Amino acid sequence: MAKKNEELDEETLAVIQWCIEVEGFLVKGGATQAQAQEFIEEEIEFLTDQFYDRLTPEEAAKIALSDE
Repeated sequence: MAKKNEELDEETLAVIQWCIEVEGFLVKGGATQAQAQEFIEEEIEFLTDQFYDRLTPEEAAKIALSDE
């Protein structure tokens, strides 16, 4: 985790915001908020790749939900 005095760069903030949106779509798709958060924590590298591959948060959530 970043220290309180450290500011996150714009790119990191964009990934975080994107993951927050993915979480919302996971919940809409039937996951609990806890399940969605756990998935994001466990699959952050995969999700980051999807972010850079320009998938939408909805597309990423659909992929995640189809794997379950």
